[in-house]
Amino acid sequence: MESIIKATVSDASEIHSLQKLAYISEAEFYNNYEIEPLKQSVQDVEKAFEHFLVLKYMYHGKIVGSVRAHESEETCYIGRLMVHPDFQNRGIGKKLMSEVELMFAHCRYELFTGSKSTKNISFYEKLGYKGYKTQKLDREETVFLFMEK
Repeated sequence: MESIIKATVSDASEIHSLQKLAYISEAEFYNNYEIEPLKQSVQDVEKAFEHFLVLKYMYHGKIVGSVRAHESEETCYIGRLMVHPDFQNRGIGKKLMSEVELMFAHCRYELFTGSKSTKNISFYEKLGYKGYKTQKLDREETVFLFMEK
């Protein structure tokens, strides 16, 4: 049984564990294990629920995917799209993105990913996103590609 539903703060611990698994490949790619998703605590994930709609992709009672989004001034900011490594390349990320876009149908969409993360960039481009700037954020060394749709 598979479904996408709104996550609650009680899911924070499971989402935190998923986040660690999903983002380790980015850390390895950049040879930087200090990226924000790996440094966050369960409490940081719990705090995200104060400002973000958090969706979870359920597969036989387990969270195997998640994404966060919030709206500000008619722009939907999407972040922390993650899929368990054992479940990648099965369309889960695409389904989560589609659900966010349905829920914020009246918005422009914005997200960012590592500027050297060609697999992620290609994935978002296939969904219609286009890069419009690169920028380093204060919180880490990675240069990010900001994308919009």
